[in-house]
Amino acid sequence: MSLTICVAQLNFHIGNFELNTQKMLKAIQEAKTHGADLICFSELATCGYPPRDFLEFDDFIDKCNQSVHKLAEAAWGIGVIVGSPSVNPVIEGKDLFNSAFLLYDGKIQAHANKALLPTYDIFDEYRYFEPATSFNVVKFKGYKIALTICEDLWNLGNENPLYTICPMDELMDQHPDFMVNVSASPFAYDHAHSRIRVLKENVKRYQLPLFYVNHSGAQTEILFDGGSLVFSPTGMVYDELPYFEECMKYYDLKHVMQGGISNVQHKEKIPLIYRGIVQGIKDYFGKLEFTKAAVGLSGGIDSAVTTVLAAEALGADNIHVLLMPSHFSSDHSVDDSIQLAQHLGIKYDIINIAQLYHEYLEVLKPLFGDLPFDVTEENIQARIRGMLLMALSNKFGHIVLNTSNKSEMAVGYGTLYGDMCGGLSVIGDVYKMEVFEVANYINRDQEIIPQNIITKPPSAELRHDQKDSDSLPPYEVLDPILYQYIEKQQGPREIISQGFEEELVLRILRLVNINEFKRYQTAPVIRVSSKSFGMGRRVPIVAKYLS
Repeated sequence: MSLTICVAQLNFHIGNFELNTQKMLKAIQEAKTHGADLICFSELATCGYPPRDFLEFDDFIDKCNQSVHKLAEAAWGIGVIVGSPSVNPVIEGKDLFNSAFLLYDGKIQAHANKALLPTYDIFDEYRYFEPATSFNVVKFKGYKIALTICEDLWNLGNENPLYTICPMDELMDQHPDFMVNVSASPFAYDHAHSRIRVLKENVKRYQLPLFYVNHSGAQTEILFDGGSLVFSPTGMVYDELPYFEECMKYYDLKHVMQGGISNVQHKEKIPLIYRGIVQGIKDYFGKLEFTKAAVGLSGGIDSAVTTVLAAEALGADNIHVLLMPSHFSSDHSVDDSIQLAQHLGIKYDIINIAQLYHEYLEVLKPLFGDLPFDVTEENIQARIRGMLLMALSNKFGHIVLNTSNKSEMAVGYGTLYGDMCGGLSVIGDVYKMEVFEVANYINRDQEIIPQNIITKPPSAELRHDQKDSDSLPPYEVLDPILYQYIEKQQGPREIISQGFEEELVLRILRLVNINEFKRYQTAPVIRVSSKSFGMGRRVPIVAKYLS
């Protein structure tokens, strides 16, 4: 007897139980019409992932349970696997399990609890859930399913030092026929290869086909790329679902067992970053019911790339940019910005801040006296621009997009309540040199970003003839050092041993550490790397290390 399995890769919304449930009910009905025997949804699909401290509300858990029962009522003639929190029935341990339910014939037939609870980077599952200690296959239509949840497959052979048990090793004694893994695996531009490698090693070890279903879409700063996978028991990728798309696909278990088609998505870094950020903007606005964005368009590459990404995500009609030159701004910065706005077909206005800036200086003159021009006067300009953008936001309901890149955020090369203001940091996880790569990718078929924006030396234009290189090392040098410190967690000795100059390394690392207070006050950063600023990098503000 064969079995038709549907992998349903959907985009859920945290706490939106009606939407999530209706989306799954619709998918169940569609799967029935396609003759599917079993449909699989992702980890914590009823409530969305990660729900964080919402899990501490009894009402939230009640709504999760109600969703499971509504799905069970629809599970006639088709089995449904869905992730949802469940209440721990014993007094000992945490109140909840992270569970996956098998629904069939109108009721809950079985469930599995997650054993390996990640507590690192963006994950904090042990805060809420009790780990499973018992393991049983799930029986369905004469088959025995090894049902696991995300991280449960990441301790192959019990070799991961974070954990002491390997769920699949425990399940193999019961001779399962195939594996189903429901997952919430976040996107990072370099994560897909390691994900496929780990899953492939599981398949080879256990010689069982695997159906792996992942979330798609964004939840605030966290992206889920989809990329759900089906493996034949030989370890070959049978199929890989699209990235950053909702998708339902159907598989005959007999065909998967025999092997056959091998469909793996192409994974280039910069296109993935581009698509991921567009998805992040789209879902941030859509799920919060915002529609319009405001950007300060400076003539620099960061604001240009941010504007293009926003226009792609929200549509040109929903973008309003302000050009806010001062007497320090070059003519070509204004001209380049106008040209970009015209290429995109977005609304733009020009507000010259020279007079506002002069009035600020006049008001402050009794306090400042004859003290020389310094970063104070530079920051005043940035904060005037921030105030104007926030005024636009308040008056028309536009959400201001922060345009700071990761290199600037790392070393504090930005002004709090000025260019660091905004509701969402679009490229805050993209290093400066990567921003140039994204710009060139945007221009791959035609010039959208004026070439002068890409080729001119980066400058904040807050004083005469200013260049970023006046304050910072060249980005070609800065970015690799930042990458080793932030992504790779390499200390000064390790970085210096790679050939970087000692004094420069110590200076850069000190800048990173002493500017943590700024990053605590900036907007959520769309995460595209393995270590972004925000919830995935928890560093104290008041610390002495390398400061």
